[in-house]
Amino acid sequence: MEEEKKIYTIDDIARELGVSKTTVSRAISGKGRIGQATRERVLAFIQEHDYRPNVMAKGLAKRKTYNLALLLPKDYIATEFPFFKDCMNGICEVASRCDYDILISMVDDHDLSQVRRLEYNKKVDGIILSRTRENSKVQKYLKSCNVPFVVIGPCKDGEIPSVDNQNQEASIEITGVLLMKGMKKLALLGGNEAYSVTKSRYQGFIQAHKKFGVPFMDELVFMNADNQLKVTEAVTKALSYGAEGFICMDDVICNMCLGSLREKKITIPTEIRVASLYDSINLEFNNPPVTSVRFDTVRLGKMACVKLLKLLGEKPEEDLVPLNYQVILRESTQ
Repeated sequence: MEEEKKIYTIDDIARELGVSKTTVSRAISGKGRIGQATRERVLAFIQEHDYRPNVMAKGLAKRKTYNLALLLPKDYIATEFPFFKDCMNGICEVASRCDYDILISMVDDHDLSQVRRLEYNKKVDGIILSRTRENSKVQKYLKSCNVPFVVIGPCKDGEIPSVDNQNQEASIEITGVLLMKGMKKLALLGGNEAYSVTKSRYQGFIQAHKKFGVPFMDELVFMNADNQLKVTEAVTKALSYGAEGFICMDDVICNMCLGSLREKKITIPTEIRVASLYDSINLEFNNPPVTSVRFDTVRLGKMACVKLLKLLGEKPEEDLVPLNYQVILRESTQ
């Protein structure tokens, strides 16, 4: 029978090497005065015996929980899950490298009880908010109680740390692709106006029209098109106004738009052109494949976690390359 491997503590290491616990702690942390030969001897012993600091003891010593919270919106729909999953993967990867764990919590901007409980019970050292809203009560509360937090998405408050994809720039570029093809009547199908990302993409749509000197029509802009009925109504109205193409703010809205056009037996791109401001596998393998914007959402999550860990005094490996995007041109806009 294989002998069970001994798990060493700082006391064990100090006793084995004939040094004090303080000396072992200084060798591990790299802080405090200690001879180089002693430091190397301690570190060699640690490597040989696979010693790992007890996170709970480490947390007590530094008054940390080594937990971070990721707040997901309660109102997200199942089709949005890939975005949040990719963000989560990036966050977890960075957090684990610094010995932090992630607690997932569902929050409602109109009910702060869950956020208050996290803060009051000191369960986490910092928080990542996965979606930004205009006049967010959650953001205001976290700011008021001085909890270190980072938001994912556009944020007008310069005092709140944030990371975001280049949504506005991407919207300008993909709208410009259709305008350069000579289209004068583009319809915009947008999501919930309360979300900051919706406003960023809307501004990009407007700026692209100004950039190319094409006046946009207010009657072709449809916001809060967040279910099939609303999208179908918007598509019907847009076509009655002579729309030549549709810009959809995300893949969910785009899929609903495609469904409406199929019901009306309108062919893409022969009769109408369609593009999405967020890519997904469904759009890539649609018939025809849909022109979309591809973001690196895993990297977005990584950068959010790095920013939060730096606020907590950690030194995570930092990626200094700015977040970018890629416009994938496919058959739907040919």
